Amino acid sequence: MTKELIINAVPTGVEIALLEDKKLVELHSENADANFSVGDLYLGKVKKLIPGLNAAFVDVGFEKDAFLHYTDLSPYVRSLMKFTHQCMIEKGDDGIDFDAFKVEPEIIKTGKITEVLPGKPNILVQILKEPIAAKGPRLSCEISIPGRFVVVTPFNDVVAISRKIHSSEERKRLQKIIEAIKPKNLGVIVRTAAENKQTAELHDDLNGLIHTWNTIQKNLKGAVPPAKILSEQTKTTSILRDLLNEDFNKVVVNDKNLFNDTKNYIRKIAPNKADIISYYNNGMPIFDSFGVTKQVKASFGKTVNLPSGAYLIVEHTEALHVIDVNSGYKSVSNNQEQNALETNLEAAEEIARQLRLRDLGGIIVVDFIDMKLMENKKKLTDAMDQFMKVDRAKHAVLPISKFGLMQITRQRMKPETNINTSEICPSCEGTGKVSSTLILEDEIA
Repeated sequence: MTKELIINAVPTGVEIALLEDKKLVELHSENADANFSVGDLYLGKVKKLIPGLNAAFVDVGFEKDAFLHYTDLSPYVRSLMKFTHQCMIEKGDDGIDFDAFKVEPEIIKTGKITEVLPGKPNILVQILKEPIAAKGPRLSCEISIPGRFVVVTPFNDVVAISRKIHSSEERKRLQKIIEAIKPKNLGVIVRTAAENKQTAELHDDLNGLIHTWNTIQKNLKGAVPPAKILSEQTKTTSILRDLLNEDFNKVVVNDKNLFNDTKNYIRKIAPNKADIISYYNNGMPIFDSFGVTKQVKASFGKTVNLPSGAYLIVEHTEALHVIDVNSGYKSVSNNQEQNALETNLEAAEEIARQLRLRDLGGIIVVDFIDMKLMENKKKLTDAMDQFMKVDRAKHAVLPISKFGLMQITRQRMKPETNINTSEICPSCEGTGKVSSTLILEDEIA
């Protein structure tokens, strides 16, 4: 599989298209004045405790108070509040000696938010979900700072290894390396990208995150809530941080400043891949040149056509998303069951792509073409699992129910991507009525 990142800088921000084998699979946009992005850190003020929900509303500067549930508090929330308070009142220039910081006892999973956040304190929070529709951001106190190879989680000494690293010897090797180089009171999660990496590379990545943690500490000094303490990296760099591997063979940017920033970032995290980035200035819009615009128009409508002639109908309701699979004009043989299986497998691959592309979240119900054989239903479920393995969002796929429906749940981190693919008719200008002058001219012609 080859991966390409096409970056289109526009006056209002940046549009980013991720292509896998020339097929558009993810579309991101970042406004120039974007706030409250996933991963941003804010110093917030607890405004209201809701015992019935076991949650709190926190002022982080958004027009609506953000939501913080007890389950998102982190076991180390008392340590976090103590650390936040000490940083805010710190008078010296050296800051807190975090190695000597005394960690407070963990909170229990079944506790009450009124017991943990009495007096409506100031609290350091991280954006867990961006504002969606009429809802404010969703917050978490489980602070994590992601790097290329490791993720730092303060107030504990746990070293965890990605489950996707299957070799027991490699897991033990990484465990020993991290335990030898990590400071006290900082937990470390080793990412899949760390597999087979040398100690020096892991150490450099960890040192960069420790520097970020020290920056957070400095930014908290004298801060008054609500205040942004640290911004997550730009969309471009965060995508490269999470996805850059041997499969990545091209990054194209149409803005000189962004090109230089992105090239410097790639040189920093993967010097051997610095030559994959190129600057585009051919006059033609970059998305048009790389076929992104055409794929957007073909992929974001209510109806999505498949190469075989089958098609999908994608509907959205307040509670869930519904996808209907239709065979269309696909030629049928005498074996109806086999035709249904083939169409469903083709549809499953496209559905997995659509979920990533539109960033559909919550509950998704798929009405596949009916099949009678249990083995074919299992083949379809296994195939859907396989197609969704590349999806970075947390998800779960349930077997086909007795009603012939497949249920999928998928985590949504940002507002769903909706693009209007309709075009206004030049004759009627969208009214459905053509003027008599135009009709007369056509008759004369």
